[in-house]
Amino acid sequence: MGVRVRRVYDPPEPGADGVRVLVDRLWPRGLAKAVAAVDEWPKAVTPSGELRKWFHGGGGPAQEFRARYEAELAEPEAAAELERLRALAEAGPVTLLTAVRDPASSHAAVLADLLSG
Repeated sequence: MGVRVRRVYDPPEPGADGVRVLVDRLWPRGLAKAVAAVDEWPKAVTPSGELRKWFHGGGGPAQEFRARYEAELAEPEAAAELERLRALAEAGPVTLLTAVRDPASSHAAVLADLLSG
């Protein structure tokens, strides 16, 4: 299973990206859809606006964010979408795209862990 996390602003890597999945709730600023080359945008697996505001507003430690995000992902619609993405990852490479500056310490990394595990 190949799941990786990249910034949506980085140029696509056709041989390595596989299915490109945007995992941010909002479209990235200043990025044309054609340039982003996003294949899917499943908003059900993105953190809620409430959770995003809590975390970026200094809400708490990363472990608590992860626990809250995983609870959101356990909701029926998100869980179904997560299973669908897991099936995609079993079939070939999947690249989770995010606009955050440090994807390795973002919700996208949590999602990648869940899809890979």
